[in-house]
Amino acid sequence: MITVKDTVHDHIEIDGVAADLVDTPALQRLRHVKQLGTVQLVYPSANHTRFEHSLGVYPLASRALDHLGIEGKRADRIEAAAMLHDVGHGPFSHNLESLTHRRTGKYHDDVDELLATGAVGEVLRDHDLDPDRIAGIVAGEGPYAGLVSGELDVDRMDYLVRDAYHTGVPYGTIDTERFVRELTFVEEADLDDVPGRDGADRDGPELVLDEGNVQTAESLLLARALMNPVVYTHHVARISKAMLRRAASELLDATATTATELRRMDDHDFLAAIRDCRETVELSRRYDERDLYKLAVWAEYDDVPERVHEADRAAETALEREIAAAAGVARDHVILDVPPEPTMRESTARVTVNGEIRRLERQSPLVSALRTAQRNQWRLGVYAPEPATDRVGHAAADVLGLDPDGLVAEVRGAMPTTLDEF
Repeated sequence: MITVKDTVHDHIEIDGVAADLVDTPALQRLRHVKQLGTVQLVYPSANHTRFEHSLGVYPLASRALDHLGIEGKRADRIEAAAMLHDVGHGPFSHNLESLTHRRTGKYHDDVDELLATGAVGEVLRDHDLDPDRIAGIVAGEGPYAGLVSGELDVDRMDYLVRDAYHTGVPYGTIDTERFVRELTFVEEADLDDVPGRDGADRDGPELVLDEGNVQTAESLLLARALMNPVVYTHHVARISKAMLRRAASELLDATATTATELRRMDDHDFLAAIRDCRETVELSRRYDERDLYKLAVWAEYDDVPERVHEADRAAETALEREIAAAAGVARDHVILDVPPEPTMRESTARVTVNGEIRRLERQSPLVSALRTAQRNQWRLGVYAPEPATDRVGHAAADVLGLDPDGLVAEVRGAMPTTLDEF
């Protein structure tokens, strides 16, 4: 047994297959992958890593398994998946995932090969566990996978509390103990006819909150909704992430580095690579010195034409070139950042109400309000070095079909002057 002192869960006791996985290279790599990527440029104490988050997910999974009466090999599989659920993350966590997915077809939870080989594969097989089956649980497949990868999973419970603690914001508080105590599984026959994860057919029991816990589920939604604009999508974090994505793309185009190799780097490997590449050295310098691009446009969802919302990466690149030409600046001095459509996966979590299993979105009027808030918080960004922001802002408004006066005024006049300006 291993005992670890944790900032969030106090003392964590790790046993069995999870203890044997801790010192594998795949898990130790996560000590060098920041949980929140570039958010540390806004909140300097947000330096926690995917490693400590993985350790934090384990006790929540163990407590849930004890409460649910799941034991033996079935429990071992869930605990192994809880410990390994983030080993597929590349440098700066989710930040480069869209780029590597375009080039490899794999997301961070596609870990079949990683779990089947090396020390992780050896540990799993030593405990008579099938690596492919554990990889399936990480991807949300199979019975009881919802504990690790679902709408009410222990991953979400840990990262919200941990991210709030390390940023110092008071918004991510949820009652993890109550969540764990009130979880229960119901068979497929007891559910409505709505498909399971990502539209797929369900495979086995579904995780739900027991009777009288609508507010418990709402607290998860509310915590996520409040953390989103002040932490996860803060404009400084988004600008710096976009700059690193640009650097990663240029690194892959200019060197022999492959997207598969990039996925296995940690934060330090990646920063070293872009410092050593002629095409990316300026972006790396700007990141290292926090000499970031500035906002040229910061546009609300309804102000952005549909063709821009629907643009793929090739179309976005063409728009960047057009904006740069119209502004009379170098192409690499314009970054167009179009976030994905707003989603709220947690709203499909299921709760028990008067003996009936219902989707939270059907039961809670709060879901509709939070969806509206999420849409209102969505922003398209165009970023450029500070001397060129006015020119790029007006050019971007013209190219993208936006109102130039209103948008540039918003950027200049409505920017916060406290921490958000940091």
